[in-house]
Amino acid sequence: MKAAIIDWIKSYYYSGGDVQKFNAEAYADQLIWWTLALLGGLIIASFVIWIVSRFILIKVLHVVANKTKSTWDDHLVNNKVFRAVALLVPLGFLDYSLSLVLFNYPNFSILASKLAAVLSVLIYIIIVNRFFNGLRDIVLEIDRFKDKPVQSFSQIFKILITGILLIVMLSIITNKSPVFFLTSLGAVSAMLLLIFKDTILGFVGSIQLSANDMIRVGDWVTMSKYGADGDVTEINLTTVKIQNFDNTITTIPTYSFISDFFVNWRGMTESDGRRIKRSVKIQIDTVKFASPELLKKLKDIKLIESFVEEREVEITTFNKSQGINSEDVVNGRSQTNLGLFRRYLDSYLRNNPNLNKEMTLMVRQLGSDEYGVPLEVYCFSATKEWADYEAIIADVFDHIYAVVETFELRVFENPTGNDFKKLKN
Repeated sequence: MKAAIIDWIKSYYYSGGDVQKFNAEAYADQLIWWTLALLGGLIIASFVIWIVSRFILIKVLHVVANKTKSTWDDHLVNNKVFRAVALLVPLGFLDYSLSLVLFNYPNFSILASKLAAVLSVLIYIIIVNRFFNGLRDIVLEIDRFKDKPVQSFSQIFKILITGILLIVMLSIITNKSPVFFLTSLGAVSAMLLLIFKDTILGFVGSIQLSANDMIRVGDWVTMSKYGADGDVTEINLTTVKIQNFDNTITTIPTYSFISDFFVNWRGMTESDGRRIKRSVKIQIDTVKFASPELLKKLKDIKLIESFVEEREVEITTFNKSQGINSEDVVNGRSQTNLGLFRRYLDSYLRNNPNLNKEMTLMVRQLGSDEYGVPLEVYCFSATKEWADYEAIIADVFDHIYAVVETFELRVFENPTGNDFKKLKN
């Protein structure tokens, strides 16, 4: 087809026939100007074709996308896929027409064809990248994929296809088969591994994170090594972005979630409550057997009123059966102020509406140390909201600190300046 068109053009300046022809010599003298004029016309025609194709592919398809109920076409429009496709039409026309305009300059014609082919490959790379961006947004709309590292897989596919197209581009420029470049990759594989080390590690990390369900978008993650404590906002091929609770952004290499320690709080957020595990240190020298006066005072506390009475009857009955005087606290059984306080705290927690009674709830005594006897509260809040959770803990321990002296106990505290001043006085 091109040869026929070229022959037809040549017939206008070769003499012969009855049709008026261009003068061959005059045409040859002005060949460069004719060629430039044709090139100008070709560029103008390509621009007009681009305007038309852009109007059809963008305006019309945008209207169609807005009217359809499906959203996949909207994502392709938002990622400007059709804008890139519109560039192929004038470029294809330009590629076909350049050989006709430059047939008198074969070397320039070959160079122009190569340039057009290279530009076409570049446009295909743009189309592929935008298409996968649109595909990523489409997949992320599906509920079961919203918290998956879709961005990582999108990026690896873009890298692979872009690499293939770049090899095609080199093949066009050098007139060598793509197989030649593929076989040559073995010689530079060590350099490629060094250059793309982070990308390869990120890809491996993304697969492991996804396969083992170790981290999802939206998870609350703590990674002390990087000072990260917040929600995962993005998982891509090389990095994981975490928005900390102070609204700063921490960017961590994806593979670090495989090689380093981190805490994922997803289990807590998916459970029925958030754990409270905190202890208060009781000064050891305040622990003693409960005196009759203390027992009488504690019987006025409704949470342990029945327990104190029932326990007192049980102990009195046992001591009488063993012939032990009630005042003999060493050989007989007696209640301690610490044991009663532990029982009171257990009743207090079980009557607290802010705690989840269906989960583990207990008050336990830990091993004593130089700071006293630790009395630990172990339970779960009914809410998992951070602010409410902290308020619940504060309320529980405010009450503990306020009521502890009722049981003739004291919380251990290191001496302060005022304590030393009292000693001097």
